[in-house]
Amino acid sequence: MTDNKTDMIFIKPHELGWRERIFFLLSGIVVSIPITLFLEALDQSFYSFLPVFITTFLSVVIFAPFIEEFSKAYPLFYRYSLSERSLFILALLVGLGFGITEFCIYVFIYGVPFYVRIPAIFFHAASTSLVAYGIAKNKPALFYLLAVGLHMSANFFAIINQLIPAMVVTFFTYYLSYLLYQKTTNRYLEPK
Repeated sequence: MTDNKTDMIFIKPHELGWRERIFFLLSGIVVSIPITLFLEALDQSFYSFLPVFITTFLSVVIFAPFIEEFSKAYPLFYRYSLSERSLFILALLVGLGFGITEFCIYVFIYGVPFYVRIPAIFFHAASTSLVAYGIAKNKPALFYLLAVGLHMSANFFAIINQLIPAMVVTFFTYYLSYLLYQKTTNRYLEPK
């Protein structure tokens, strides 16, 4: 609507509906998980000849964080007239969908105790939100690498059975996500 006196245009802020929220939650499952499984299978084929402890380290600590953080961020580039806060919330949902699916895989297929995997569900939501914050602030590479670094740290401590440092990294990631959420606004993202 245009006001004749000031020639200003008023735009109603974008509000996330349930369909959109469900779409992005499901994107974490039907988009991010298949991309992750494909890329992780591909990456393991390059070093399968190495000893098990080296392949585990390469797979879990080095490659998985890069692959998973990319796979979870991929649906977010489908952004459109969103505010920073809306993109952040959608990222939490993509990460949550991913985390729930990974939880089910580890618990029901690999037999990992469910209570061990619960923090990872929310870690994936939080780390994906970090990448979304970077996208919103036009610094996607910086925040992607931050998420990858935190993911690497958590995975490293997990594979060497250092639960307390792994949980410190996990809870730090939650806290960082919370702090960045507080910095988001309902300002529309500007296409570059």
